[in-house]
Amino acid sequence: MSNKKVVKGGNIPTSHLPFSPGVISGGHLYVSGQASTDSTGTIVVDTFEGECRRSFDNLKRIVEAAGAKMDDAVQVRNYVGKQEYLAEFNAIYREYFNEPYAARTTLIGCLGELLKFEVDAVFKLEE
Repeated sequence: MSNKKVVKGGNIPTSHLPFSPGVISGGHLYVSGQASTDSTGTIVVDTFEGECRRSFDNLKRIVEAAGAKMDDAVQVRNYVGKQEYLAEFNAIYREYFNEPYAARTTLIGCLGELLKFEVDAVFKLEE
């Protein structure tokens, strides 16, 4: 018997790929990688700022649908397309996450040419 619940519905982006946007299990919310996509999962090409904000906004939609908030993040993994985006990324990140900050990993140059940014995260849910 599976002890996990899929977060879906509303304005949460969907995908034709085999993954759930978010999964609740063991008191945590695990959010799949969120990129600059519209509600149908179609990639929206934009500036780095536009793609980064759209990715974080998609993440926030899933978090809120699960009954949590961004401040409940315990781990955030970020994938930044190019080194030159790093300062801009850190400035935008501070708009979405507050102190005390979650544990964080940031990988640079790992996305190829398709995306400029992607994020996935783990959130602690209320007991």
